[in-house]
Amino acid sequence: MTTVGSPARTTVVRDTLAMLRRDAIHSRRNPMLTASSVGTPVVMLLLFAGVFGDAMGRTVGDHGRYIDYLTPGIILMALGSSVSGTAITACIDKTEGVVARFKTMAIARTSVLTGQVLGSTIRTVIGTVFVLGVAVLFGFRPQGFGLGWLLGLGLVAAVAFAWGWLGVGIGLYARTVAGANSLGLLASLLTFISPAFVPTESMPAGVRWFAQNQPYAPLIDTLRALLAGGPVDVGRAGLALAWVILIGVAGYAWARHGYNADPSASTGSAAALMSH
Repeated sequence: MTTVGSPARTTVVRDTLAMLRRDAIHSRRNPMLTASSVGTPVVMLLLFAGVFGDAMGRTVGDHGRYIDYLTPGIILMALGSSVSGTAITACIDKTEGVVARFKTMAIARTSVLTGQVLGSTIRTVIGTVFVLGVAVLFGFRPQGFGLGWLLGLGLVAAVAFAWGWLGVGIGLYARTVAGANSLGLLASLLTFISPAFVPTESMPAGVRWFAQNQPYAPLIDTLRALLAGGPVDVGRAGLALAWVILIGVAGYAWARHGYNADPSASTGSAAALMSH
């Protein structure tokens, strides 16, 4: 019999897929969590492109049209907004005792977390495509093609996956759903102090330094270059990748620690918990 401590590879895959199906069921039952994570970036896109577009456009100078400058930052905001929804879901599982029940079952421990992260990644990428569609309606015309688009999509998926681990880590750490939501929001609010909306050279010195050196800055710069079809700064791209790996690994470690620290309470089977 396969044990929790030493699952066979096929068991890990099977259990992860079961957790992924469970996550999909929860998404269908709670569509507002996904809608809320997409809603904020869309509102910001409508606000900055539709209301402040002419005024903000004067700040970008040689960076091109404002909608083309803005959209990559909004995409990263959409990715950051997903952290809150993932954190809420993980926190609900913990506070309702579902995590404790999973720990007592003969399933791969990593599958419980990985299934949720994969579900979060899929939802986030789909939501990002929706945000991109709204941007196109407002005149966004990316010039990148072929490899640039593929690399941009890969970057978005990598960030979504890393941010998914961060969200699960926050959810298992927070004591309440409200706390999980508040901590998760920081991941999207950080985009306001970044090159997402205006070039950093227009900011005061202290704010400019932070905006240029925080995690979102190289991510936005790299995605902007890939979508625009322009030259990609290899140094900035490498820094962006380093931030993704660092946040993903830290989120994974945090999530594993939170999962292992949660006390177990009861027993059951994976199929029995699919409806929870």
